[in-house]
Amino acid sequence: MTASTVSPVLRVAPAAPAEAAAHFRASLAFHADVSDVAAALAAGGDPGFAVLDSRSTESWDQGHIPGAVHLPTALIPEQAAELLDKAVPVVTYCWGPGCNGATRAALALAELGYQVKEMLGGFEYWVREGFEFATWQGRERRAPDPLTAPVAGDCGC
Repeated sequence: MTASTVSPVLRVAPAAPAEAAAHFRASLAFHADVSDVAAALAAGGDPGFAVLDSRSTESWDQGHIPGAVHLPTALIPEQAAELLDKAVPVVTYCWGPGCNGATRAALALAELGYQVKEMLGGFEYWVREGFEFATWQGRERRAPDPLTAPVAGDCGC
């Protein structure tokens, strides 16, 4: 194969397996996905973590994960200690993959000494995967989007 026929995917060679394993293990230490968070909350009892919605009040009112703590990112330094227990890991979320608000909230919490993970997909994928959400009018659920979640069963991942 010549340089001009090398796949764009392989122009930069994949990492060595040990490096890749370390990277992906670290990624899982920083992230949780919507399905895993939903499964842990649905199992009943104490899931072992708190869920934090870092969006504005207007966004929270539009819809949020039932049981989540509402704490906009800008208020974390002043209010986190009142609302969260440092002994309990926190999973942050914001709007969705196009928003880094959950990342900023996770950083603010980590800097205050909290163990934290970011929920991949945010509120957008929570709703798109068909999980129940709360609004000021009550609870709602939408049909799963077949482009983001299996319509029946689980994804098997």
